[in-house]
Amino acid sequence: MASTKEQLIHHVHTDEAAGSRSKVTIVGVGAVGMACAISILSKELVDELALVDVIEDKLKGEMMDLQHGSLFLRTPKIVAGKDYSITANSKLVVVTAGARQQEGESRLNLVQRNVNIFKFIIPNIVKYSPDCILLVVSNPVDILTYVAWKLSGFPRHRVIGSGCNLDSARFRYLMGERLNLHASSCHGWVIGEHGDSSVPVWSGVNVAGVSLKSLNPDMGTEKDKENWKEVHKQVVDSAYEVIKLKGYTSWAIGMSVADLAQTILKNLRKVHPVSTMVKGMHHISDEVFLSVPCVLSNSGISDVVNMTLKAEEEDQLKKSASTLWAIQKELQF
Repeated sequence: MASTKEQLIHHVHTDEAAGSRSKVTIVGVGAVGMACAISILSKELVDELALVDVIEDKLKGEMMDLQHGSLFLRTPKIVAGKDYSITANSKLVVVTAGARQQEGESRLNLVQRNVNIFKFIIPNIVKYSPDCILLVVSNPVDILTYVAWKLSGFPRHRVIGSGCNLDSARFRYLMGERLNLHASSCHGWVIGEHGDSSVPVWSGVNVAGVSLKSLNPDMGTEKDKENWKEVHKQVVDSAYEVIKLKGYTSWAIGMSVADLAQTILKNLRKVHPVSTMVKGMHHISDEVFLSVPCVLSNSGISDVVNMTLKAEEEDQLKKSASTLWAIQKELQF
């Protein structure tokens, strides 16, 4: 007797396995990894999403949870596995895995622990997706993007750090809160290190092409009566504040990563402040990765916009580079 399926469906033609055209892999299914996953799925960017982690039960549970929402998605294939063969032929690989800083642990020790984790992850990604674009999200992101670049052997345009894409989003949101405007109508850039030494480019802050510095020449300085400098301080402190309140940050970085993924996979050529190798730019002589405005396409970083920085802004950027290089040069590969 014919099965239910055979009675229901009349077979006409067997599809040839064409493979995925827009596959994305996320390495690490912690809070950040899953926020990236759900944000990418909600944008309907991929025809296959692969998840990889070392904790098999959690990995399987997260996969099943997403698969059960298939009715509400436009992504036909969601897979997960501990073995990196599951990631084969990815267009984009998002790395969120890494060790968390422990109480009393130095930054350098944390970085070195993450280097050791990356020594396993990155070669496995390269083995199965030699033509992919690597997007590093794990912290400290600028240093680990450098590590991923060194370990992968990829050209610099295919290794990107999520960098200050989120810092700049926070900056624009806080600007909007002050001006009672939507964040998308507030234009401002945070560059340099994703972290404490990031650089707000006050000289470029504008709304509808109107420079806020032309209206308030003291903006961003100690002399500013409106204390706009506090906006950047809030950007720097916001991650610490969220971690203090809920234990970790996740949703905003997930949305930020999906924003980057959309630009790359759809070849939009939008400009994003992401971490790239800046040796030779703004008088920086060391091989460090910092955020500058980059044009993203389906080949990775195609161009960098040359920002016209004030002397003090460039000095801050160079200081940011020196801070990172002091840590990088001590790393053991």
